[in-house]
Amino acid sequence: MTDDFPIRTEQRGVVAVWTIDRPSSLNALSRAALLALGRLARDVELNASVRAIVVTGGGTRAFCAGADLKERREMSENDVRSQIDLYRSELDALARSSKPVVAAINGLALGGGLELALCCDLRVMASHAELGLPETSLGIIPAAGGTQRLPRVVGEGRAKELILSGRRLAAQEALGWGLVNRVAPPGVDVVDDAIAWMGPILAAAPIALAAALQAIDRAFDTPLDVGLALEKVSYEKALVTEDRREALAAFAEKRKPLFRGR
Repeated sequence: MTDDFPIRTEQRGVVAVWTIDRPSSLNALSRAALLALGRLARDVELNASVRAIVVTGGGTRAFCAGADLKERREMSENDVRSQIDLYRSELDALARSSKPVVAAINGLALGGGLELALCCDLRVMASHAELGLPETSLGIIPAAGGTQRLPRVVGEGRAKELILSGRRLAAQEALGWGLVNRVAPPGVDVVDDAIAWMGPILAAAPIALAAALQAIDRAFDTPLDVGLALEKVSYEKALVTEDRREALAAFAEKRKPLFRGR
């Protein structure tokens, strides 16, 4: 991990764990951090040994406190426009991953930090963590997908409430809103908890997981008939795999399947 590549990486079994390791800046999203996340998201597509990804922050105070305001102060308006384009290109690489991505929210997730978590498929939150989109109180609006992804997760009314008020949500309220999928028990490391919770996902067939994600993501805002057609296309990818035949054999033999991603 360097200043040019401020993401610490490790692999725990079949799970890649990516940690934004800038605790002194509350793991703010610098240009280097954005580029590193995009590069990792693209590279992992070619790594068959990784079946899922966990994104988290270094330390215990913050998952990610949003944009690096120290860096932002040195930017011109055009520089900021370029940075916003980077949010889209690099975070979209993560959002479009064929592998399930889980945000392990270990502390504050504000602004771009919450938007990063919204790019993930699932979210596990530490009991002490807080979420929020404070941009309107700073004279701007969320610009890394928050105005688009948040309503798709929690609904239009609640998204407007959070964005317009700029207030923070504690863990249990975020869970009640459906903004996170799980709150880790107090005192339990949120990354450990997330990986344990992902057990059924990690045991599933990798190609089937990728096909399911594609079917959901591509068809989310389409008419039902279009969505059903897209679902059929995604199903075909799983239909012709060795993993599907292995699942049938395992069922007949009353054993757990051994999926190989083929």
